[in-house]
Amino acid sequence: MKLSGTVQYQDLEGGVWVLKADDGRTYQLAGGDRKIKKDGQRISAEGNIQRDTVTAAMVGPVFHVTSYKAD
Repeated sequence: MKLSGTVQYQDLEGGVWVLKADDGRTYQLAGGDRKIKKDGQRISAEGNIQRDTVTAAMVGPVFHVTSYKAD
């Protein structure tokens, strides 16, 4: 699955990194590397939705990033 959008930090349940995708949805980020965690950075990412994962933040589906590039 490919997604593009803006990385944002949300101060929920100890802090969580999300992708505000161009499709209008919010995805909780997993995977990638620490360089992906830059508030306001636009990225294009490939990965998959982890449907069997439950998180405390509950901001949206968990998107496990396998590769990405900054736009």
